[in-house]
Amino acid sequence: MSTNEAAVVETPADAITGHSSGADWLARYSGSLMGVFGTPQRVLVRGAGCLVWDADGKEYLDLLGGIAVNALGHAHPFVTSVISSQLATLGHVSNFFTSPTQIALAEKLLELAKAPSGSKVFFANSGTEANEAAFKLARRNNGDGKRTKIIALEGAFHGRTMGALALTAKEAYRAPFEPLPGGVVHVPFGDIEALRAAVDDSTAAVFLEPIQGEAGVRPLSAEYLKAAREATTAAGALLILDEVQTGIGRTGKWLASEDAGIVPDAVTLAKGLGGGFPIGALLTYGSTTSALLTAGQHGTTFGGNPVATAAALATLHAIETQGVLQNVTSVGQYLRQGIAAVEGVAQVRGEGLLIGFDVDAEIAPAMVTAGLEAGFIINSPGPRTIRLAPPLILTTEQADRFLAALPDLIATATATTAKDAQ
Repeated sequence: MSTNEAAVVETPADAITGHSSGADWLARYSGSLMGVFGTPQRVLVRGAGCLVWDADGKEYLDLLGGIAVNALGHAHPFVTSVISSQLATLGHVSNFFTSPTQIALAEKLLELAKAPSGSKVFFANSGTEANEAAFKLARRNNGDGKRTKIIALEGAFHGRTMGALALTAKEAYRAPFEPLPGGVVHVPFGDIEALRAAVDDSTAAVFLEPIQGEAGVRPLSAEYLKAAREATTAAGALLILDEVQTGIGRTGKWLASEDAGIVPDAVTLAKGLGGGFPIGALLTYGSTTSALLTAGQHGTTFGGNPVATAAALATLHAIETQGVLQNVTSVGQYLRQGIAAVEGVAQVRGEGLLIGFDVDAEIAPAMVTAGLEAGFIINSPGPRTIRLAPPLILTTEQADRFLAALPDLIATATATTAKDAQ
């Protein structure tokens, strides 16, 4: 279906919910859901690959991928068939039991992460839950009460539950919920000497995102990650890498930190891991780190359930066997180079298909609106910054579609912003 077709998209859910226009659905949304996300931009009803359609039948090229979640796009046939088959066989068991998919996924993740002997996996339902488990892991590395400090970076985003929020730097997210769990110190982003000065014998852990997504796609250098590993090892602190957004092929590698050549103490994963199905994971490296959390010290009802782990196994299998990592590398480079050549773009950052670019004026929010009108889903984490995290199966033809439209999006946003300022 093309953008100029007015036909309303029918979905299987219509049999339960009935069909309404986007405006009708949004009116019902405001009457029934909490407003923590503001007003939704659109009501989406169907997806296929890198495309989605709204309740009024309009088509969009999804360049955000559910914020780096839909690794294989929407309604990937292999992933959906595996989920359906598993759900028809065994949907949920409590963690008094296990399942073959849970065990197989843990083994696969440790293999892909090249984790040393003795490494273990804890499954959660989201990235923030994986980071909560990592936060508790850090607390257990307390050195008989001597290590109470946890270090994160300015610009960090690790989630919105209380422990993850304590690690998150943005004051607007933190202030309404203080006092937060204590002992967290934020140091300047990318400053190796500031990190070395902060890590001492009182440090339990250092949390890092190899590429900060919420802050506008800001990569840490391999030198920084190596320095963090050296400093934490010397101090007896843990190095915990938050790869919730950067992991599972997003940068063209299974983990964004691979090129640094370091072995962390723990890694958190989520987003792309389930290909759209909610799942998170904490990987602890080596027997010493894995022993920090013992029976009864953490848990979850739904974490690692058969359907979620089957979805993740299917996603990993498709990425491995369908040339997805190579596609991420080639299309990501093509897209970044194309964006950099557009007038009005000041800087392009990122790796693979996690891309941030700055524009010359504070028009990024208006570009998001202009993008929706033109049939593109993009994101603005800052007034001058656009973030792209499309499905890993994005084609060069689809990239060209966006690149051709980008000058007009900038021009429209510039005009709209100027008009609003009058």
